[in-house]
Amino acid sequence: MHLRPVQFADTPVGRDGEVARLAGGLQWFAAYDVIGGGERRTVPVAAFDDFVATLPDAQAERANLVARRISAPRAPIAAGERVLRFDQPQVMAILNLTPDSFSDGGRHDGDPASAAAAAVDMAAVGAAVIDIGGESTRPGAATVWEGDEIARVVPVIERLAASGTPVSIDTRKAAVMEAALAAGAHIVNDVSALLYDDRAVEVVAQAGVPVVLMHAADPKGGAAGTMAGGNALTDCFDWLETRIEAVVAAGIDRARIIVDPGIGFGKSLADNLAILNGLSLFHGLGCPLLLGASRKRVVGALSGEAPVERRLGGSLALALKGAEQGAQWLRVHDVAESVQALRVWRGLRDAALTAA
Repeated sequence: MHLRPVQFADTPVGRDGEVARLAGGLQWFAAYDVIGGGERRTVPVAAFDDFVATLPDAQAERANLVARRISAPRAPIAAGERVLRFDQPQVMAILNLTPDSFSDGGRHDGDPASAAAAAVDMAAVGAAVIDIGGESTRPGAATVWEGDEIARVVPVIERLAASGTPVSIDTRKAAVMEAALAAGAHIVNDVSALLYDDRAVEVVAQAGVPVVLMHAADPKGGAAGTMAGGNALTDCFDWLETRIEAVVAAGIDRARIIVDPGIGFGKSLADNLAILNGLSLFHGLGCPLLLGASRKRVVGALSGEAPVERRLGGSLALALKGAEQGAQWLRVHDVAESVQALRVWRGLRDAALTAA
């Protein structure tokens, strides 16, 4: 059984028992979209307990578990001396240190000082985390030797760690994770959900750091592969749920897991749109949710094949779509513009919550 929060409300004031809070954040919802057994129905929050009472014991237990996960506040995480909270959407800034990234490759290749300065500027305008990558995972990109990847990212991470800037390392390789964490990185962001490298789970578990687990159609191949037929939204949810349980069993604290449905990464346009429209479903995993849709192919496909450098408007639209559905982290290239959009969105939410 899957539950998707729907019918979002401007305010809970005067609606006791009619709405529930989404992941301890700024959003409230009035109903669940219940998906299961080949059927779909909408159940109001006020009628949820009565609905659960009609279910067989195993299904009732599942429904109650998912509902608790949907509403439970997400525990904050430590990033050095900083504490990162998940009670409102925040920007994760992308810093590519590759010559061949699909969007901005080569801009900071071979210049650690320039890259670190750019990251500090992104933090200054409001980025909560800087996500540093030394290998492109675009379709067809060449695999980078781990030694080269380490040489690209470590000098930049060292500079940022010294400045107190929260840093995540975007890599699939255990050796790169180790080197980055030793240099001061605080978070691991792995597009393969720790499946590409057999040692990755052990490295993250021993370090005790937060980790982003992303869904890809082919985790061993990064962006390669395609999703099998079926329901892209629930298939992606089920895969992530299974993967969370596996890494928790391997010693990673569930409270330190962040999930990413992996827009692109072997998904068709229809798959991506289904996931984006149904994004609130993933709160049923009980983990903070990261959305990385910035400048992705889906933006170009919906805007007359706009080239990468002309996808700002579409990227902002998807970021706000994520915020509306409770995504806690939005991974973006255009940091200042995205931060401004979220601040305006937050101002509207604050006004709505206090309007009564």
